[in-house]
Amino acid sequence: TYFGLSIAYAVASGSPFLGWTIPKPASVLFLDGEMPASTLQERLAAIVASSSYEPSARFQILTPDMQPKELPTLNVSSLADQEAIEKFLTGIDLIVIDNIATLCRTGKENEAEGWLPIQQWALRQRAHGRSVVFIHHSGKGGQQRGTSSREDVLDTVISLKRPPDYSPQDGARFELHFEKSRGFYGEDAEPIEVMLTSDDHGRLIWNEKPLEVSIMDRVVQLSKEGLNQSEIADVIGRHKSSVSRTMTKAKQAGLL
Repeated sequence: TYFGLSIAYAVASGSPFLGWTIPKPASVLFLDGEMPASTLQERLAAIVASSSYEPSARFQILTPDMQPKELPTLNVSSLADQEAIEKFLTGIDLIVIDNIATLCRTGKENEAEGWLPIQQWALRQRAHGRSVVFIHHSGKGGQQRGTSSREDVLDTVISLKRPPDYSPQDGARFELHFEKSRGFYGEDAEPIEVMLTSDDHGRLIWNEKPLEVSIMDRVVQLSKEGLNQSEIADVIGRHKSSVSRTMTKAKQAGLL
């Protein structure tokens, strides 16, 4: 949710986020289906207090806790609810759905047919010049829950994964991988490691670096602590051959 809210705020305010730039502020509708309104408010307040940018475009949030009777449990799969949402879409450029499990509830999760009403709705939004971000949970195996047919019409699929050496003390630390990137490639599609921290004043700070650089930093650190290649591979959850190549590059760069 922090990641989704931060994207939404960056778009509405025209502020950079994780190395991405926003050409100009664009209006956002954030549909929440999971968080208590008070928690959502706290997180957004922290994002606002940590930014030097103010939203200059419309930024509206719909959450079940604060909706009138006609939208108590929003279901984007329902034609009736799609019509109810329509009155909020005037002038909107980006819609964020947080998340599929709570807001798109028609049919069985693992069947493609159940996704068709949402897919058709999303295609209509695209036809009207709007972008849609769907936030979804992964299953126990690390892949998205349910049918993969959701990806058919998507331009971009981003996967947030915990690093193999993740510790709960790391908090919001994850690898960001582009599993589908229609329209961009090469360096722009390279994975990065991201970590959300805060400074002494409680302001949120998103730190990011290329995943390859993060792995090299970790390998160099562990090597200087006296670990051999096999031990390093065990600690960071990488193959020994990968650690060997990284150490070679680190030596060539004068880091070891």
